[in-house]
Amino acid sequence: MAQQLIGFIGAGNMATSLAGGMVAKGIRPARIWMSDPSKDRLDEVAQLQRVHVSTENRDVAGRVDVLVLAVKPQMMEQVCTDLRDLIAERQPLVISIAAGVTVGNLRRWLGSTPIVRCMPNTPSLVQAGATGLYAADDVSDEQKAMAKEILGSVGIAFWFDEEKELDAVTAVSGSGPAYFFLLMESLIEAAKAQGLDAGTARQMVLQTAWGAAQLAVTSEVGPDVLRQQVTSPGGTTAAALGVFEEAGFREQVQAAVAAARERSEDRSEERRVGK
Repeated sequence: MAQQLIGFIGAGNMATSLAGGMVAKGIRPARIWMSDPSKDRLDEVAQLQRVHVSTENRDVAGRVDVLVLAVKPQMMEQVCTDLRDLIAERQPLVISIAAGVTVGNLRRWLGSTPIVRCMPNTPSLVQAGATGLYAADDVSDEQKAMAKEILGSVGIAFWFDEEKELDAVTAVSGSGPAYFFLLMESLIEAAKAQGLDAGTARQMVLQTAWGAAQLAVTSEVGPDVLRQQVTSPGGTTAAALGVFEEAGFREQVQAAVAAARERSEDRSEERRVGK
């Protein structure tokens, strides 16, 4: 990433995780700037990350080569409008991590500047994220490499050729952690119903989930093969999986992801027409 300066508008959990990930990967804190209206939050970030901080968005935007917009979607238009003249003058690479805010939205509010839109997920907060990225046509290969390095500092990152594919990313990896949390929650309740105390049930379920994920990530075979390896014909696992199959588990997952994608598309359309 050469010696480009990187700025964050917003110092929330995702922004500070990205900054921390970059520092952990060897980027000097002195190259990172962060703005936020909360001085207490900035003092905390400065002490923890050793990055530059400012309460003024324009102070940060006027210094950096890469600007990460890490504010809530409903705040994005006002933030961008306030920075429009600086963006036009400096032409930084703008990276947006706001869900449902399209490149078209950002172009309308910011004017012409290279834009990358991405969809990180909450495991990025513990450097275990999965992020989808989409670059506008005027983003250079060098800028794409910078964007991937920034988002890849907290997990893995994938480029997509079509912006609409980010709606599927949102439905799978963006919302996906909640699906797994629901299964964990349900399994804990099931364990308690079978007589395990709450503390033991929670520890066993979370360790099992973590172990299964680690096994799937490190294995040379897919989850389908791993499932088969755990499932003996006529055994306890087969009995449990039979209940899932009879209840239409696979079809429900398909329907859930489709519903999430549809809602993501709706939100993008609502912002496109200014609702």
